[in-house]
Amino acid sequence: QVQLVEAGGGLVQAGDYLTWTCTASGRTIVSDAMSWFRRAPGGGRQFVAGINWNGDTTFYEDSVKGRFTISRDNAKNTVNIRMNALNPADTAEYYCAARISVCVVRGADDYDYWGGGTHVTVSS
Repeated sequence: QVQLVEAGGGLVQAGDYLTWTCTASGRTIVSDAMSWFRRAPGGGRQFVAGINWNGDTTFYEDSVKGRFTISRDNAKNTVNIRMNALNPADTAEYYCAARISVCVVRGADDYDYWGGGTHVTVSS
């Protein structure tokens, strides 16, 4: 079992940035693919960014490419996301997720463990 806890979130203005950390416990996530998803009000979980097991490959949803950066520190059992140039369309609940596989996929149903979520509101 893996427990995931996201730290971060809050209310920011358009153009601001945020950096969040997802901390895993229970076992090492060194061989897991890790991703961030988000859910806007009234919507489903949308893939935002993912990183493979050793951090050498990353994936991004088109609207965040060039603005968001995902990274991981397997020694600390953490995954980070840096979100630059936030805009109101980024307002959502954000979730960290782990997949028992070295490879990232974009479907939420393919992930095995989820954090409780953290919310960000971006005001214009």
